[in-house]
Order: sequence, then C-alpha cells, then structure tokens
Amino acid sequence: MAHHYINHVGRGESGHERRHPTMTPDFALEHVSIAPEDGPETPPAVVLLHGRGADEEDLVPVGRQLPGGVHLLSVRAPTRLGPGFTWYDIDLSAGGLHASQPDPDDFDESLSLLSAFLETAIAEYGLDDEQIGLLGFSQGAILALGALAEQPERYAWIVGLHGYLPARYDVNDLADAAGTAVFLGGGTQDEVIPATRAEDAANRLEAAGVEVTFRTYPIGHGIGREEAGDLIAWVDSQLTNGDADAV
Repeated sequence: MAHHYINHVGRGESGHERRHPTMTPDFALEHVSIAPEDGPETPPAVVLLHGRGADEEDLVPVGRQLPGGVHLLSVRAPTRLGPGFTWYDIDLSAGGLHASQPDPDDFDESLSLLSAFLETAIAEYGLDDEQIGLLGFSQGAILALGALAEQPERYAWIVGLHGYLPARYDVNDLADAAGTAVFLGGGTQDEVIPATRAEDAANRLEAAGVEVTFRTYPIGHGIGREEAGDLIAWVDSQLTNGDADAV
C-alpha cells in the first residue's frame, strides 16, 4: 500500500494548534486529525466528508464549532479533480445533473475506503467505536447516506447536507438502519442538488424507520449560518444522548 500523509492537528501547552505531516502506510485515506484537548479516554468521533472538488480542509471550520471532547477526522476523497478531489464520477444518464447518480464502481470503492479508514482510525486514535458519526456535504452527504445503508451498525448518527440518497437503495436495504438518527439539510435556492432531492431522501429514510430531522434553508449550494447552528445543536444532542446511553 502506498504511504499516506496525515495532517495531524494537536494543541500545544499554550492552547494553539500545531500541525505536522506524519507518514503512515496504515490509513486508506489521507485526512486531518484534530484530537480533543480533554474528554473521555476513548472519545466519540465525527468524520467530515467534503464535496466534489474540495479537500479535507473544507469542512474543518464547521467541525471546529462542534462540541468539545470530540475527535475530528476530516477525510480527503481518493481521486483528484482539478485543484481538489472527488469521491466518484457522476452518472448523468438518467437525465442531467438534477437526476444524477454516483458511478456505481467509484461509489463502491469510496465506501470500501471509508470503511477501511474508520477501522484503522478507531484502533490508532483510540476512539469509541459505538460513537462514530458522519457529517457530509454534497458528495460527502451522498457518501454518508450510502455508508449508513451499507454499514448501519457502524454509525451512531449521520448528518447529510445538500445531498441525496442514491436510487440504488430501497426500503429493504435501509431496514437495519431503523432507529438511527439522521439530520438532513437542503437549500431552497440550491441549483446543484435541489432541496427536493434531500426531501426525497428524508421520506425514504423515514419509511425505513430512520429517525430523520429534515430542514430547508433559503440558501444555495453551501452551508449557511442558520444551517450550521442547527446541525451543531443537533450533533450536540446526539453526543449528549450517547453519553447518557453509556452510563
């Protein structure tokens, strides 16, 4: 396996962050790791999944606003696209961008890489394997929902912003995800992935028994201040519930 470089983020005695590259052959995906300053010995983790053409730095500002005591892992997609990276090619055969689907082979490969990455991260960083959440935007949201369908036992909760649930998954595929908490956000002015696609995902997930919180915002294809505030509060509630369940 090729060596991968991690931007590991720690905090010095002064409280300022420090970054240094670390080479390791073990991780399936390059990433930024931000360990909590304090908290439980085996902390919960939030895995950030960026959108098409972005990179592992893109969602870090959102991640920094999440509650303390959480280990942040912001992961880079495997395939370069211009100055950024992508999780998969887009299949437009169903009728253009608003009916697009992930290329199935690329999607499966990224799901496999994400799963392998997480197993290594849990062991290497000493994470609570029952408190792993995914937070994805756009392509990252689509990947997160696919990961929930494929490995529902792995994830405590999911945040999917401005994405959709791939058509390959029906209610039967989602049955084992029943009871999992999912937050979905969409933009009423989003011309890339319309809010109707996020609403469709919410309806299909709810039909399978998933506990869905779905909200729309008067914004385009991005994360606005109100949406960020709502998802941060929602994640906080999930982490609080997780701590209560562990007692």
